[in-house]
Amino acid sequence: MFIKKIHNRSGSVSVIVAEKNKGNYTKLATIGIARDESEVDELMDRGRRWIAERQERLHPTLDFDGRAEAAKELERQEVERVVSSIENVLLNGCELILDRVFDLVGFNAIDDKVFRQLVHSRLSYPASKAATVEYLKNNFDEDVDLSKIYRYLDKLNGRYKDMAQEISVRHTMEMLGGHIGVVFYDVTTLYFETDREDDLRRTGFSKEGRHSNPQIILGLLVSLGGYPLAYCIHEGNKYEGHTMLPVIEEFVRKYDLEDFIVVADSGLMTAANIAELEQLGYKYIIGARIKGESDSVKKLILSMPKINGQMHEIDKGGGRRLLVGYTDDRARKDSYNRNKGVRRLERLYKRGRLTKESINKRGYNKFLDMSGDTTVVINRERISQDSAWDGLKGYLTNTDIPTGDVFTAYHNLWNVERAFRIAKSKIEIRPMFHFTRKRIEAHVCICFVALKCYKELERRLKAANIGMSVDKVLNMAKTVTTIVFRLPESGKTVTKTMPMKRHQRIAKLFTGEFWGMR
Repeated sequence: MFIKKIHNRSGSVSVIVAEKNKGNYTKLATIGIARDESEVDELMDRGRRWIAERQERLHPTLDFDGRAEAAKELERQEVERVVSSIENVLLNGCELILDRVFDLVGFNAIDDKVFRQLVHSRLSYPASKAATVEYLKNNFDEDVDLSKIYRYLDKLNGRYKDMAQEISVRHTMEMLGGHIGVVFYDVTTLYFETDREDDLRRTGFSKEGRHSNPQIILGLLVSLGGYPLAYCIHEGNKYEGHTMLPVIEEFVRKYDLEDFIVVADSGLMTAANIAELEQLGYKYIIGARIKGESDSVKKLILSMPKINGQMHEIDKGGGRRLLVGYTDDRARKDSYNRNKGVRRLERLYKRGRLTKESINKRGYNKFLDMSGDTTVVINRERISQDSAWDGLKGYLTNTDIPTGDVFTAYHNLWNVERAFRIAKSKIEIRPMFHFTRKRIEAHVCICFVALKCYKELERRLKAANIGMSVDKVLNMAKTVTTIVFRLPESGKTVTKTMPMKRHQRIAKLFTGEFWGMR
């Protein structure tokens, strides 16, 4: 008898036990189907045990003097003795990993066990506070009352916000060699599952299409690499362009920053914002609204040769530079989106659903015109004029860095966008079910610390060439067990974390060496 691996067309591997008799192969048993190497190894072990058990049944070992039976009995007693000393079994693999990250970033300076547990739960089991209480009870024997959590959030409020931001900034500066250099700012909206508004939760323009739900605006400042530095919360109906300067000014004052560049999207930059940035002596790179430039500048931009990857510079005076670049990829995207929008307008036109109220500046409705007093038509000439701008993107800056560096810095704004995606999809910062300002602010503070821990774990996994995402590592770690033994003679307890063979890819995360500890 032997074990045979069969590679299937689907990419999976079937592990079987077979035997050869007179040149013919006979399958005796299918052990299982594996989809990765760790599963193959496990099935191979099961196959060897299957063969050993079958061999024992076919050719039993004779025990003439009873020594084998005595050894088995001794073995059984020893196992029972060990098992009887088990005091607890914990599925705490996620907690062990996140504890290390939490401490190494420096958040252990916040000496608060409940805060630590709430941060961990946002990463390993993001859910409502009620579900979090059940999670802590079921997995860690933490008997935390829900009302206690709510009272805790009321007290937490802004208690740890400044401390959490300072720890995150100091750690980020250390990673970046002591100099932050570039800061990226953007905002998003966080909605609530309610129809009720108050002074903070207000309906406004929702980036998630939840225009009927009350929301708040969350502003986030991150460094290169997407590491969170600071955040701010504003009323849901506040103009997002008014949120940026206060958080940057406070950030600069608190950490005495010099020689840095603010990078932001065009939607955040009004003429007043730009003027104030310059008045304060800040360097900036922002997305420029090139279609809103003067006629002479627009004519100059459209006359420039469209060569993929090439940048052109226009001196705006006062130290400002307008950089305009063209890429084929952006041109294809602009054309595709416009054609898609126009097709939607054509469908509405055929159905007679375009009315006078449809004519506005929103999206592709800008291509609509009135013909007479009642008829709405699609302006084909305006569509043609718009196509002349395909592939063009402008950047306004008061720096003197090379054009290529301006392009690279601006397009690193995706770091903020990704930070928001992590906060929303992994940490599940929204929807929020809290209704008081204190609890909302406490919830956002917890999520901010969780985001920093997520990014730090991601950085360490990449540096160690683990080859797995944070989500996959934490998902696998959920089945890592720690056994707590009580020694009957001394009364002391011993804990043993037990990564199994299926945890081989993350086993090193449960060693002190991985975290630089001996």
